[in-house]
Amino acid sequence: MKLQQLRYIWEVAHHDLNVSATAQSLYTSQPGISKQIRLLEDELGVEIFSRSGKHLTRITPAGEAILKTAGEILRKVESIKQVAQEFSNERKGSLSIATTHTQARYALPRVIEGFIEQYPDVSLHMHQGTPMQISEMAADGTVDFAIATEALELFSDLVMMPCYRWNRCIVVPKGHPLASLPELTLEEVAKHPIVTYVFGFTGRSKLDEAFINRGLAPKVVFTAADADVIKTYVRLGLGIGIIAHMAFDNELDDDLVALDASHLFATSITKVGFRRGTFLRGFMYDFIQQFAPHLTREVIDQAYACHSRAELEELFAEIPLPSY
Repeated sequence: MKLQQLRYIWEVAHHDLNVSATAQSLYTSQPGISKQIRLLEDELGVEIFSRSGKHLTRITPAGEAILKTAGEILRKVESIKQVAQEFSNERKGSLSIATTHTQARYALPRVIEGFIEQYPDVSLHMHQGTPMQISEMAADGTVDFAIATEALELFSDLVMMPCYRWNRCIVVPKGHPLASLPELTLEEVAKHPIVTYVFGFTGRSKLDEAFINRGLAPKVVFTAADADVIKTYVRLGLGIGIIAHMAFDNELDDDLVALDASHLFATSITKVGFRRGTFLRGFMYDFIQQFAPHLTREVIDQAYACHSRAELEELFAEIPLPSY
């Protein structure tokens, strides 16, 4: 069994069983990959992939178990490389982050600007996706960090640390009836068509819970993953918008009015998560602390040492979180 063979089956599985696309991404030949996979299957005595003619059709049950272990081995190899890089050049390397549009557009720019200035030889890679996709990328080692509000808690092999609290605002055109109310209520909000985030994005679950708890059934007429898209459709008169307060820009959005809704909805917490077993290089610690100053190297190491979610919650119960 060769490390190269494990890398081939892992990459094929993550290229939708497309051997040709895998070969292109690895700068090698398709026949070479197919041959090495066959040699590995012959050595193990089981099929990792089912086939129809020359095409791979699915991962076998045995293949699922083998791929899980192969992934762990490849991540250990990557950790060994990172250990070596840290000792050979602690200011050079790469950092990959998976996050949502809201974080990428509103929360991260100042952090990334400062980080690049401090570490010009570290290449940054940002992946955007749904919270579930983001969590999966962190869990399988595709990225170093996941930054999101939803879904991170679904993955037990992620070390999750709270970064900041945030809440929402109601966005309406100037002159809208809601803007003249002495007090904004959920009942008044529910009377209007709503434009907001797709379920599973940017604290959407807290929004839904608030209406359900009050026995209200709001009319959500349009959803999007992008706050800028939501504001565009508010401008078109499709409905009132409910977005993260950080996504409202007083200068760029001066044709709209942002109504504070923090008293209507439970506070959400954005978290950063990384896979257990990850070797954190010095600049990785620094990136996290620049994003969330209370997450010092000491606190991160304490979080890493926690063995359960209850221990993590106990650790951070004593640490006040900033509000965005």
